[in-house]
Amino acid sequence: MAKLYFFYGAMNSGKTTRILQCEYNYNEQGMRAVIMKPMIDTKGNEKIVSRIGSSKKVDYLIKNDENIFDLIVSEYNHVDLILVDEAQFLTRKQVNQLMDIVIDLDIPVMCYGLRTDFKGNGFPGSTRLLEIAHELTEIKTICECGKKAMFNVRLIDGKVITEGESVAIDGVGKISYTVACSKCFRLKTRQKFDHEDKVTKKI
Repeated sequence: MAKLYFFYGAMNSGKTTRILQCEYNYNEQGMRAVIMKPMIDTKGNEKIVSRIGSSKKVDYLIKNDENIFDLIVSEYNHVDLILVDEAQFLTRKQVNQLMDIVIDLDIPVMCYGLRTDFKGNGFPGSTRLLEIAHELTEIKTICECGKKAMFNVRLIDGKVITEGESVAIDGVGKISYTVACSKCFRLKTRQKFDHEDKVTKKI
């Protein structure tokens, strides 16, 4: 029986690199793996791009609220594997559709993405995957202090940002991200809040 998999980790943990390797392995065995990502992820445009420099054009960009089950039935029902990058940007309904693909079409689906946004809050797609995926795998990376990184910290011009929309693509404008363990995440965001409190008191 096919399964729905969710591989999650902070940024720079090698999620996209794993997708590229998995797709290559399937092709080597004469099987077809389809790579998809949500259209909202504009980094790389129509490509998935790993931080070590590898990239590949995706087979399909998933539109917001598109019915993925209907798409697979009409266009990709003979594939051997579906790979979804940046799965945190999917809706809960779309994740349910991936489960329907696994159950009704017997096609395995491997999703890769972030668990939480820069505020430490869960993305709808990731939260649903954590709730229903058959198998969950954490892909680990390290914080600057050497501990396991669990969180993503948003930066603008190198300064920590703690407010804003959940979705802001890395590399767009002056936005960048770094990763942090739970302790460093708290320290970095507290420093920002403390600074704002001091400014308020002076006023």
